[in-house]
Parts: sequence; C-alpha cells; structure tokens
Amino acid sequence: MLLRVLCVAAILFFCYVYACELDQTQHGCRIDNGQCTCSYGCRSEFRYATKRECTDALKGRSSDICGRAPCMNNGHCIQISQMPGYRCRCEGTGFWGSRCQRSCPTPEDNYLVTFPVECIVI
Repeated sequence: MLLRVLCVAAILFFCYVYACELDQTQHGCRIDNGQCTCSYGCRSEFRYATKRECTDALKGRSSDICGRAPCMNNGHCIQISQMPGYRCRCEGTGFWGSRCQRSCPTPEDNYLVTFPVECIVI
C-alpha cells in the first residue's frame, strides 16, 4: 500500500495520510490553486494524464471545475478524477464539509458525533 503524507501549513500545521493500493497508483496532473501540479500518487487524485491536458484546461480549452469556485469560505479546490471532480480542502478556514460550508463547532456546542478533522487545532 502506498501512503502519501500531505502536510498543509496555514496558521497552524496539519498532516493527513491518504492511502491507496499499489495497483491504484499512477503519474498524473491536477489543477491545484490555479496551477498544474503533476506527481505520482493515488489515481483518484489526478484528473489529467499529462501536463498538456492540465494546461489546456487552465487556458479554457477544457473544463476546469475549480474555475467555478465550488469551495466556500476560502476553501481550497483541488481537481480529482472521481465525481464530483473536485475536493475542497478546508483546513485553517474554521469551516468543514464537502464544500467548506459548515462552521466548525466550538467547545460550547457539546459536539456528540465525530469531531471534524478540518476543525482540529493543534
């Protein structure tokens, strides 16, 4: 199993581990914060097979789903190959949810279900 550690620095430091089976890995590209990023990792992380496909999308020659700004509250849109074609990164925004649309709970909320990872402050 390939493990990929993704660390994002904002005001605080967060680390997440994404894993996939070796037969689910590939080299690919995605639009990440308005730029093409190419690397090797889990197939579901990459929408484009080549850097050219990715740059064509940036130039408007093909669909850039992140161009529609689906993430709310300063969430960071990353294109992926699985539906709906994007994933919102909400860490450091004070929000969580598939589109960063839900406000993080406070200690006074007595949150009884699993606390959202995006809301953990270390």
